[in-house]
Amino acid sequence: MFPTVMCGGSGTRLWPLSRSQFPKQFLPLVNDTSMLQDTMARLPAGHQAPVFICNEDHRFLVAEQVKQVNCGQATILLEPQGRNTAPAVALAAINALESNSDALLLVLAADHVIKDTDKFHQAVVVATAAAQKGKLVTFGIVPTKPETGYGYIKQGVEATEDGAGSGVFEVATFVEKPDTDTAEGYLASGDYLWNSGMFLFKASRYLEELEKFRPDILQACQQAMAKVEKDLDFTRPDSEAFMQCADESIDYAVMEKTDQAVVIPLDAGWSDVGSYSALWEVCEQDSKKNVIKGDVIAHDTSNSYIHSQNKLIATLGVDNLVVIDTPDAVLIANKDKVQNVKEIVNELKAQQRPEAKLHREVYRPWGKYDSVDSGERFQVKRITVNPGAKLSVQMHHHRAEHWIIVSGTAKITLDEKTFLLSENQSTYIPIGVVHALENPGKLPLEMIEVQSGSYLGEDDIVRFEDKYGRS
Repeated sequence: MFPTVMCGGSGTRLWPLSRSQFPKQFLPLVNDTSMLQDTMARLPAGHQAPVFICNEDHRFLVAEQVKQVNCGQATILLEPQGRNTAPAVALAAINALESNSDALLLVLAADHVIKDTDKFHQAVVVATAAAQKGKLVTFGIVPTKPETGYGYIKQGVEATEDGAGSGVFEVATFVEKPDTDTAEGYLASGDYLWNSGMFLFKASRYLEELEKFRPDILQACQQAMAKVEKDLDFTRPDSEAFMQCADESIDYAVMEKTDQAVVIPLDAGWSDVGSYSALWEVCEQDSKKNVIKGDVIAHDTSNSYIHSQNKLIATLGVDNLVVIDTPDAVLIANKDKVQNVKEIVNELKAQQRPEAKLHREVYRPWGKYDSVDSGERFQVKRITVNPGAKLSVQMHHHRAEHWIIVSGTAKITLDEKTFLLSENQSTYIPIGVVHALENPGKLPLEMIEVQSGSYLGEDDIVRFEDKYGRS
């Protein structure tokens, strides 16, 4: 079994915690580990090294989070551009078949919550038996309310084994997101399940069905994988070939057309955490049904989700609110309206504001930086460089920089000169000087960078050499 974890998605309904450059799957929203790491932690025993499918922007986030949980020799497949789930799974299937002709793909999303891991594993065992017989298995979530935000699957006839029920049902039909009245009817009938977007099937069977119904997608993916390139921790399908691929979900491309689709009901505390109201439901609540994260004092407050990253939040006499504080943005919303948070994100994008994409604290393959302060001709950053990491060899046309070492050791190159600095020491990098920064120690390097000049944008970087393959 090859776990295949889809790491795409921007999580816009969870802004400002989730941003396009650091979306919800990489955040510790439910516990102390990220949702991606939680997905890895609940994988069934005995699986092969997982395959992670992500885009260029998130590649170092995936690599770092996989490394933190010691996930072995994982494969990180980089989509040249998002083309939905049918092509993404095709890339993973082609990749798996190169090492095992009987490979099973367990296709999961990186941003789901499943509270009852044992029930999930039991469902995977049932699904494995069906997949070995050539079935394309999807997991349908037993609904708990008339949800209008999910697609549904209508169960058909249950397969039997030796006269007993197998727990595997034919798929009668897939249905789109319903209105409230229709969803209530689905719930009352007991015949409908939420479409989770999780699957298990033989890699070869998926490709056979894809060739039957969407040969154009299969051909584009085969051509992309035929010219694959290895780059550090990443596997890069050929961009030109993949860009010819249609944008289509696995449901539309295969599952709604094949006669081999089956569904297994799953009642395991599943959520796709698609909004703050969903996050409120899956997190631990206090006696007044509040979810409290961070530095919060809540008086006469109920049914609320309150999350502070940066400062004290005090609430008094409120009910059914979402209050989110981050270093650069605050959200206050009625919990019944949080599905519309994406409209705020759309407005931020329209205004080209950085809060739609980035947090104030920005992660890089070498570490991170926090933009502490800025003005018309200056900017101050707190920079953390991981042990053994090195920033690119670079220069700037429009800004000079001062570096002050707070802790750790810095190996610094200015033109042809290389030297070491330690705590309370500093250096100055004039405009136009080629420079590099490296942490040669075993502890993180902490430093303050003060930039000054006529233009301070991140695109004022001319890279001459970069160990992470950035242009």
